[in-house]
Amino acid sequence: MSAGPFSFPVVAVVVSVLIAWVVARYAMGHIAAPERQRAASQVLDAVTVGVLAARLSYVLRWWPEYFAAPLSIVTIADGGFDWWLGIPVGLLFAWWRARRNVPVLRAALTGMAAGLVAWGAAQAVLHGLERTGSPLPAVALVTPDARSVSLDSFVGKPVVLNLWASWCPPCRREMPVLANADARYPEVHFLLVNQGEDARIALGYLAREQHVFRNVLLDPASRTMQAVGSRGLPTTLFFDADGRLVDSHMGELSAARLKDTLARHFQLQPAASAP
Repeated sequence: MSAGPFSFPVVAVVVSVLIAWVVARYAMGHIAAPERQRAASQVLDAVTVGVLAARLSYVLRWWPEYFAAPLSIVTIADGGFDWWLGIPVGLLFAWWRARRNVPVLRAALTGMAAGLVAWGAAQAVLHGLERTGSPLPAVALVTPDARSVSLDSFVGKPVVLNLWASWCPPCRREMPVLANADARYPEVHFLLVNQGEDARIALGYLAREQHVFRNVLLDPASRTMQAVGSRGLPTTLFFDADGRLVDSHMGELSAARLKDTLARHFQLQPAASAP
Protein backbone atom coordinates (compact mmCIF):
# COMPACT_ATOMS: atom_id res chain seq x y z
CA MET A 1 0.00 0.00 0.00
CA SER A 2 1.30 3.43 -0.84
CA ALA A 3 0.46 7.06 -0.25
CA GLY A 4 2.06 9.07 -3.01
CA PRO A 5 5.74 8.08 -3.23
CA PHE A 6 5.77 6.73 0.34
CA SER A 7 4.53 3.44 1.76
CA PHE A 8 1.40 3.63 3.91
CA PRO A 9 3.12 2.21 7.06
CA VAL A 10 5.86 4.87 6.88
CA VAL A 11 3.28 7.64 6.53
CA ALA A 12 1.30 6.17 9.43
CA VAL A 13 4.35 6.19 11.72
CA VAL A 14 5.34 9.76 10.79
CA VAL A 15 1.79 11.07 11.28
CA SER A 16 1.43 9.23 14.61
CA VAL A 17 4.70 10.68 15.93
CA LEU A 18 3.62 14.15 14.81
CA ILE A 19 0.29 13.75 16.63
CA ALA A 20 2.09 12.61 19.79
CA TRP A 21 4.41 15.63 19.64
CA VAL A 22 1.59 18.13 19.00
CA VAL A 23 -0.56 16.76 21.85
CA ALA A 24 2.37 16.79 24.30
CA ARG A 25 3.39 20.30 23.22
CA TYR A 26 0.03 22.07 22.92
CA ALA A 27 -2.90 20.07 24.31
CA MET A 28 -2.02 20.45 27.99
CA GLY A 29 -2.68 24.19 28.13
CA HIS A 30 -2.74 24.38 31.93
CA ILE A 31 0.93 23.38 32.10
CA ALA A 32 3.66 25.98 31.81
CA ALA A 33 5.10 26.38 28.29
CA PRO A 34 8.66 25.26 29.22
CA GLU A 35 7.30 22.03 30.70
CA ARG A 36 5.16 21.35 27.64
CA GLN A 37 8.18 21.94 25.43
CA ARG A 38 10.21 19.55 27.56
CA ALA A 39 7.43 16.95 27.36
CA ALA A 40 7.33 17.21 23.55
CA SER A 41 11.08 16.74 23.41
CA GLN A 42 10.86 13.69 25.62
CA VAL A 43 8.21 12.21 23.33
CA LEU A 44 10.71 12.34 20.46
CA ASP A 45 13.42 10.82 22.66
CA ALA A 46 11.09 8.02 23.75
CA VAL A 47 10.11 7.31 20.13
CA THR A 48 13.78 7.08 19.17
CA VAL A 49 14.55 4.67 21.99
CA GLY A 50 11.46 2.59 21.23
CA VAL A 51 12.27 2.35 17.52
CA LEU A 52 15.86 1.30 18.27
CA ALA A 53 14.67 -1.35 20.72
CA ALA A 54 12.10 -2.68 18.24
CA ARG A 55 14.68 -2.83 15.45
CA LEU A 56 17.35 -4.48 17.63
CA SER A 57 14.90 -7.13 18.79
CA TYR A 58 13.88 -7.90 15.21
CA VAL A 59 17.49 -8.10 14.01
CA LEU A 60 18.42 -10.48 16.83
CA ARG A 61 15.38 -12.63 16.09
CA TRP A 62 16.48 -13.01 12.45
CA TRP A 63 20.19 -12.79 13.11
CA PRO A 64 21.39 -15.47 10.61
CA GLU A 65 19.75 -13.57 7.73
CA TYR A 66 21.11 -10.20 8.86
CA PHE A 67 24.55 -11.63 9.58
CA ALA A 68 24.71 -12.80 5.96
CA ALA A 69 23.93 -9.23 4.76
CA PRO A 70 25.06 -6.79 7.49
CA LEU A 71 24.14 -3.64 5.55
CA SER A 72 20.49 -4.67 5.68
CA ILE A 73 20.55 -4.10 9.45
CA VAL A 74 20.46 -0.33 8.94
CA THR A 75 17.88 -0.45 6.14
CA ILE A 76 15.02 0.45 8.44
CA ALA A 77 12.71 1.19 5.50
CA ASP A 78 12.55 -2.59 5.19
CA GLY A 79 10.04 -2.42 8.04
CA GLY A 80 11.46 -5.05 10.38
CA PHE A 81 10.45 -3.97 13.91
CA ASP A 82 9.21 -5.82 16.99
CA TRP A 83 6.71 -3.23 18.18
CA TRP A 84 5.52 -5.49 20.99
CA LEU A 85 8.88 -4.67 22.62
CA GLY A 86 9.57 -1.20 21.24
CA ILE A 87 6.33 0.37 22.49
CA PRO A 88 6.70 -0.63 26.17
CA VAL A 89 10.40 0.27 26.09
CA GLY A 90 9.53 3.74 24.77
CA LEU A 91 6.84 4.24 27.42
CA LEU A 92 9.14 3.09 30.20
CA PHE A 93 11.86 5.43 28.96
CA ALA A 94 9.42 8.37 28.98
CA TRP A 95 8.33 7.49 32.52
CA TRP A 96 11.94 7.16 33.71
CA ARG A 97 13.01 10.51 32.22
CA ALA A 98 10.09 12.48 33.70
CA ARG A 99 9.29 10.47 36.82
CA ARG A 100 10.24 13.39 39.12
CA ASN A 101 8.20 15.96 37.21
CA VAL A 102 4.53 14.96 37.20
CA PRO A 103 3.28 17.68 34.77
CA VAL A 104 5.94 16.79 32.21
CA LEU A 105 5.28 13.07 32.67
CA ARG A 106 1.53 13.56 32.26
CA ALA A 107 1.93 15.64 29.10
CA ALA A 108 4.44 13.23 27.57
CA LEU A 109 2.35 10.13 28.27
CA THR A 110 -0.81 11.87 27.03
CA GLY A 111 0.93 12.71 23.78
CA MET A 112 2.28 9.19 23.39
CA ALA A 113 -1.16 7.72 24.09
CA ALA A 114 -2.67 9.90 21.35
CA GLY A 115 0.05 8.83 18.95
CA LEU A 116 -0.51 5.15 19.75
CA VAL A 117 -4.25 5.49 19.17
CA ALA A 118 -3.58 7.09 15.77
CA TRP A 119 -1.02 4.41 14.90
CA GLY A 120 -3.39 1.61 15.95
CA ALA A 121 -6.17 3.08 13.83
CA ALA A 122 -3.84 3.29 10.84
CA GLN A 123 -2.81 -0.35 11.31
CA ALA A 124 -6.47 -1.39 11.42
CA VAL A 125 -7.15 0.53 8.19
CA LEU A 126 -4.11 -1.02 6.50
CA HIS A 127 -5.12 -4.51 7.61
CA GLY A 128 -8.64 -3.94 6.30
CA LEU A 129 -7.37 -2.63 2.96
CA GLU A 130 -5.11 -5.63 2.52
CA ARG A 131 -7.81 -8.13 3.49
CA THR A 132 -10.43 -6.55 1.24
CA GLY A 133 -8.07 -5.59 -1.57
CA SER A 134 -8.37 -6.80 -5.12
CA PRO A 135 -7.57 -10.48 -5.68
CA LEU A 136 -4.70 -11.62 -7.85
CA PRO A 137 -5.58 -9.69 -11.04
CA ALA A 138 -6.37 -11.33 -14.35
CA VAL A 139 -3.61 -9.55 -16.25
CA ALA A 140 -2.35 -11.14 -19.46
CA LEU A 141 1.43 -11.52 -19.36
CA VAL A 142 4.07 -13.16 -21.54
CA THR A 143 6.48 -15.96 -20.62
CA PRO A 144 10.12 -16.00 -21.79
CA ASP A 145 9.13 -18.43 -24.58
CA ALA A 146 6.47 -15.97 -25.83
CA ARG A 147 3.42 -17.80 -24.44
CA SER A 148 0.52 -15.79 -23.02
CA VAL A 149 -0.45 -16.48 -19.41
CA SER A 150 -2.96 -14.87 -17.08
CA LEU A 151 -1.68 -13.81 -13.68
CA ASP A 152 -4.67 -15.26 -11.86
CA SER A 153 -3.88 -18.73 -13.27
CA PHE A 154 -1.38 -19.13 -10.43
CA VAL A 155 -4.14 -19.26 -7.79
CA GLY A 156 -3.95 -22.52 -5.84
CA LYS A 157 -0.65 -21.88 -4.08
CA PRO A 158 0.59 -18.90 -2.10
CA VAL A 159 1.97 -16.28 -4.48
CA VAL A 160 4.81 -13.80 -3.99
CA LEU A 161 4.40 -11.27 -6.79
CA ASN A 162 7.48 -9.10 -7.37
CA LEU A 163 7.38 -6.14 -9.75
CA TRP A 164 10.83 -5.15 -10.98
CA ALA A 165 12.92 -3.63 -13.75
CA SER A 166 16.60 -4.04 -14.62
CA TRP A 167 17.24 -0.28 -14.36
CA CYS A 168 16.01 -0.22 -10.72
CA PRO A 169 18.92 -0.44 -8.20
CA PRO A 170 16.87 -1.80 -5.23
CA CYS A 171 15.29 -4.35 -7.60
CA ARG A 172 18.77 -5.58 -8.52
CA ARG A 173 19.90 -5.66 -4.90
CA GLU A 174 16.97 -7.78 -3.74
CA MET A 175 17.12 -10.18 -6.69
CA PRO A 176 19.50 -12.71 -5.01
CA VAL A 177 17.16 -12.82 -1.97
CA LEU A 178 14.19 -13.66 -4.18
CA ALA A 179 16.13 -16.20 -6.24
CA ASN A 180 17.28 -17.99 -3.11
CA ALA A 181 13.75 -18.02 -1.70
CA ASP A 182 12.34 -19.31 -4.99
CA ALA A 183 14.60 -22.35 -4.66
CA ARG A 184 13.90 -22.87 -0.96
CA TYR A 185 10.09 -22.56 -0.96
CA PRO A 186 8.77 -24.96 -3.62
CA GLU A 187 5.22 -24.61 -2.24
CA VAL A 188 5.12 -20.92 -3.20
CA HIS A 189 4.77 -19.36 -6.66
CA PHE A 190 7.41 -16.64 -6.89
CA LEU A 191 6.35 -14.52 -9.86
CA LEU A 192 9.00 -12.11 -11.14
CA VAL A 193 7.01 -9.74 -13.34
CA ASN A 194 9.22 -7.35 -15.27
CA GLN A 195 7.68 -3.92 -15.80
CA GLY A 196 8.01 -1.87 -18.96
CA GLU A 197 11.06 -3.47 -20.55
CA ASP A 198 11.70 -5.36 -23.74
CA ALA A 199 12.15 -9.13 -23.32
CA ARG A 200 15.73 -8.92 -24.57
CA ILE A 201 16.68 -6.42 -21.86
CA ALA A 202 14.89 -8.16 -18.99
CA LEU A 203 15.99 -11.70 -19.83
CA GLY A 204 19.48 -10.55 -20.75
CA TYR A 205 19.91 -9.02 -17.31
CA LEU A 206 18.81 -12.22 -15.54
CA ALA A 207 21.14 -14.30 -17.72
CA ARG A 208 24.15 -12.05 -17.08
CA GLU A 209 23.59 -12.09 -13.33
CA GLN A 210 22.79 -15.83 -13.37
CA HIS A 211 19.51 -15.37 -11.52
CA VAL A 212 17.32 -18.44 -11.98
CA PHE A 213 13.57 -18.32 -11.30
CA ARG A 214 10.78 -20.78 -11.96
CA ASN A 215 8.39 -18.06 -13.12
CA VAL A 216 9.64 -14.99 -14.97
CA LEU A 217 6.89 -13.01 -16.69
CA LEU A 218 7.08 -10.02 -19.00
CA ASP A 219 4.78 -7.01 -18.85
CA PRO A 220 6.10 -4.43 -21.35
CA ALA A 221 3.05 -2.17 -20.86
CA SER A 222 3.36 -2.22 -17.03
CA ARG A 223 -0.29 -3.24 -16.72
CA THR A 224 0.38 -5.18 -13.51
CA MET A 225 1.49 -2.02 -11.71
CA GLN A 226 -1.76 -0.36 -12.71
CA ALA A 227 -3.85 -3.37 -11.72
CA VAL A 228 -2.40 -3.63 -8.19
CA GLY A 229 -2.06 0.12 -7.60
CA SER A 230 1.72 0.13 -7.25
CA ARG A 231 3.45 3.50 -7.57
CA GLY A 232 7.07 2.43 -7.46
CA LEU A 233 9.58 -0.36 -7.93
CA PRO A 234 10.28 -2.77 -6.49
CA THR A 235 6.91 -3.77 -5.10
CA THR A 236 6.29 -7.20 -3.58
CA LEU A 237 2.77 -8.48 -2.91
CA PHE A 238 1.81 -11.61 -0.99
CA PHE A 239 -1.35 -13.53 -1.94
CA ASP A 240 -2.72 -16.61 -0.21
CA ALA A 241 -3.69 -19.80 -2.05
CA ASP A 242 -7.13 -18.33 -2.78
CA GLY A 243 -5.61 -15.31 -4.48
CA ARG A 244 -6.37 -12.85 -1.67
CA LEU A 245 -3.86 -10.14 -0.83
CA VAL A 246 -2.48 -10.64 2.70
CA ASP A 247 0.58 -8.38 2.78
CA SER A 248 2.54 -5.92 0.67
CA HIS A 249 5.98 -4.35 0.68
CA MET A 250 7.20 -1.35 -1.28
CA GLY A 251 10.95 -1.01 -1.68
CA GLU A 252 13.88 -3.37 -1.25
CA LEU A 253 13.04 -6.59 0.56
CA SER A 254 15.57 -8.22 2.89
CA ALA A 255 15.94 -11.96 3.44
CA ALA A 256 14.77 -11.57 7.04
CA ARG A 257 11.66 -9.62 6.10
CA LEU A 258 10.74 -12.11 3.36
CA LYS A 259 11.23 -15.13 5.62
CA ASP A 260 9.24 -13.46 8.40
CA THR A 261 6.32 -12.66 6.08
CA LEU A 262 6.17 -16.21 4.71
CA ALA A 263 6.21 -17.62 8.24
CA ARG A 264 3.52 -15.23 9.57
CA HIS A 265 1.03 -15.52 6.74
CA PHE A 266 1.62 -18.99 5.36
CA GLN A 267 3.33 -20.80 8.28
CA LEU A 268 6.12 -21.77 5.86
CA GLN A 269 9.75 -22.59 6.52
CA PRO A 270 12.43 -23.11 3.85
CA ALA A 271 12.96 -26.63 2.57
CA ALA A 272 15.31 -28.55 4.88
CA SER A 273 17.33 -29.94 2.02
CA ALA A 274 17.92 -26.55 0.42
CA PRO A 275 21.34 -24.96 0.60
